[in-house]
Amino acid sequence: MAVKFRDYYEILGVPRSAKEQEIKKAYRKLARKYHPDLNPQNKQAEEKFKEIQEAYEVLSDADKRRKYDQLGANWKNGADFTPPPNWGGFQGTINMDDLFSRAGQQRGTTFSDFFEMLFGGMGGMGGFGGSGAGPGTGTRARWGTRAPKGEAETELALPLEDMHRGSLRKLTVRFGNAEKTIDVRIPPGARDDSKIRIPGGGPGAGDLYVRLHQQPHSLFKVNGDDTEVEIAITPWEAALGSTIQVPTLDGKADIRVPPGVASGQRLRLKGQGLNIRGGGRRGDHYVRLKIVVPKELTDAEKKLFQELSRVSQFKPRNGNAG
Repeated sequence: MAVKFRDYYEILGVPRSAKEQEIKKAYRKLARKYHPDLNPQNKQAEEKFKEIQEAYEVLSDADKRRKYDQLGANWKNGADFTPPPNWGGFQGTINMDDLFSRAGQQRGTTFSDFFEMLFGGMGGMGGFGGSGAGPGTGTRARWGTRAPKGEAETELALPLEDMHRGSLRKLTVRFGNAEKTIDVRIPPGARDDSKIRIPGGGPGAGDLYVRLHQQPHSLFKVNGDDTEVEIAITPWEAALGSTIQVPTLDGKADIRVPPGVASGQRLRLKGQGLNIRGGGRRGDHYVRLKIVVPKELTDAEKKLFQELSRVSQFKPRNGNAG
């Protein structure tokens, strides 16, 4: 039976000579980009995420990768593929305990026909990380990375506010047919890509590691312990100075715009950034100013700007920026 060939190296964007660490780094970068929690209702991203999972399942496993590489480097992604004669299913040695600990195998999540043809359905991983459900609600997690025997790792996407203030999540995890619900306490000041260790939360008596990912925020950018927001101001507010209200993690705050500010200039609200773990301190909150001009003018506004143009000595193109 002919199926479509899958170039797992091309899917992860790595050369065929890539080392294990390069493959893991590429996988994590792509998995975060296409993670369903960060792309809700995006079927295309979900399918891409599954492709990435499948590619990593093969290339991160020495036996599967060796078998896959036997096909040679001349196949193109999407080309019709029929396995060579006497090409059996997966012949590597599989430790079932290790398979459980690595994967939490789920029959509900299937790999491609190409994968099934090569490896006989013996994939170790399936599905994707926990959803971004609210505090105290159930989250079903499946495994997206390999882990040592007796341990498991999953991913959880959270809003910036939950990582800043801390929260409690209930995570439902499954190993083979065994399912358990675990409380995951997010400490205040958690950061993107940090991990929480839950003793005994993994397979058997092993540990569960929950890797946190910060969901994109509609207003704030994060840089280390600091947050930043862009705020539009008028030309006259920039020239004359003004007091404006800006959003912060704690709500609205007043900030003084000094006269003569430039577009792109940043103002700092000290100690109003992210919580810093282990010290009760906080980063800073920055307000980046963006001078915006009106696209349409009333007759009165137009006259005022014309008068300003007539009397102003400000000639920035002549070197007179003062």
